[in-house]
Amino acid sequence: MRHRLAAMLFTSAEFILVFLPLVLSVFFLLGQRSHPLAASWLFIASVGFYAWWMPQFSILLLLSIAWNYFVGQRIIGGASKEPGARGWLVLGITVNLAVLAWFKYANFFVDNLNLAFGTHWALGAITLPIGISFFTFTQIAFLADAYQKGVSEPRVAHYGLFVTYFPHLIAGPVLHHAQMMPQFGDASTYRFNAGNFAAGSAIFMLGLIKKVVVADGISPIADAVFHGCSEGLTPDLLEAWLGVLAYTLQLYFDFSGYSDMAIGLSRMLNISLPYNFDSPYKALSIIDFWRRWHMTLSAFLRDYLYIPLGGSRHGAFRRYANLFTTMLLGGLWHGASWNFVIWGALHGGYLMINHAWRAGTAAVLPAAIQQGRVYQVLAWGVTLLAVMVGWVFFRATDLHNANAMLIAMLSQPVAFDAPHTLLWNAGIHTGAALAYCIAGLTCCALMPNSNRIGEWFIRFCNGSTRWPAFVLGFAWAIILCAMLINATRSAVSAFIYFNF
Repeated sequence: MRHRLAAMLFTSAEFILVFLPLVLSVFFLLGQRSHPLAASWLFIASVGFYAWWMPQFSILLLLSIAWNYFVGQRIIGGASKEPGARGWLVLGITVNLAVLAWFKYANFFVDNLNLAFGTHWALGAITLPIGISFFTFTQIAFLADAYQKGVSEPRVAHYGLFVTYFPHLIAGPVLHHAQMMPQFGDASTYRFNAGNFAAGSAIFMLGLIKKVVVADGISPIADAVFHGCSEGLTPDLLEAWLGVLAYTLQLYFDFSGYSDMAIGLSRMLNISLPYNFDSPYKALSIIDFWRRWHMTLSAFLRDYLYIPLGGSRHGAFRRYANLFTTMLLGGLWHGASWNFVIWGALHGGYLMINHAWRAGTAAVLPAAIQQGRVYQVLAWGVTLLAVMVGWVFFRATDLHNANAMLIAMLSQPVAFDAPHTLLWNAGIHTGAALAYCIAGLTCCALMPNSNRIGEWFIRFCNGSTRWPAFVLGFAWAIILCAMLINATRSAVSAFIYFNF
């Protein structure tokens, strides 16, 4: 989706040329004198980063931080797992979910009530605060960890920084207290490290290329097909498959690009963020896919929903029911739409089938066959196909458009050189679109994982005194070129997960 917006994007000149140099320079200058002051500066800068988008929601963010910090202190002060602590935990989570539900689901709930009962209730327009799902889940995890594991954070600035830390604030990853607070307390975090800065710049460059070159380059193909379908036009077979494949690639390179940029920015600050993607389109099963896609959300749903529901501890039926429920709610977390509910239900069903297949074939299908090239290629193809069908619901504007796309994907074949109206109207050559999609899929299937590339940069830049300057210069040359490419486009392309 391309539109003008006020948010300070990682891809924008304002962020790259003004905000980032200012934040880094002041952080390390203060870090030489006072670690608490440097942490407080990073907290203030992160709130400012959020407020750049819409100042009134920075007040909501600060109120959320104050509330959860207060509740966290009550949980620890009441001694973990005592009745009073449990009451505070329930109250804290309830308030978090109530605020999230109001902004994200109130109109959806009312609209469906009106549809069911023929009423005409209206709440008016409710603007969704950017990043609310991520900072809400981050704080729910903190409260749960405070109750279950006794974690605490007496320093207000450190807790506020944990929640608002600007690389992850808008679109994740979902963080845990134990992943971040020790780093904020480490003296080495506040000392400029040339190797980390060079490696972080290179990782940021990788994410920027993913976003600006690949995701934004392929998005017109997906937009042409899905927008045309939403306007009542019917894509032909080739257009439908190209549109879905283009969106499959766009979504991955967009979100993983954001995650790489967040990791790179954090590395410049000597802070490590958890990985959020591990080449998900190399997965050979849906189980494997969810171990690789949006990994921090998957871990959150597992630890704070699937396991509390009973996990796999109460037999196969309960296990499958818990899997389905977890994915259904995971789908609804992405947005207030029946499309997301169906997307979650699809993946819940996929996981149930996958686990049943593994259980049923474990004793009868030899390991040599399962590890053979033919079986693995078939498994990869089936997994990718299942994921692509799910993305149709994720991208389509409503159920009618999703069904129209699926029907088009099953329509009669057409000649390659036939007029493909939706692509033609958007000024897209079919051959170029096909080549772009094939190239993107090949990169996903065969290229090294960007996490491994980033780890190589970290080792290389911290193991040499000569080469970090070369890596730094090369990375920033590419960063500035990508920034210029982005600046010359007619409209800003926001990150897709900003909507969730």
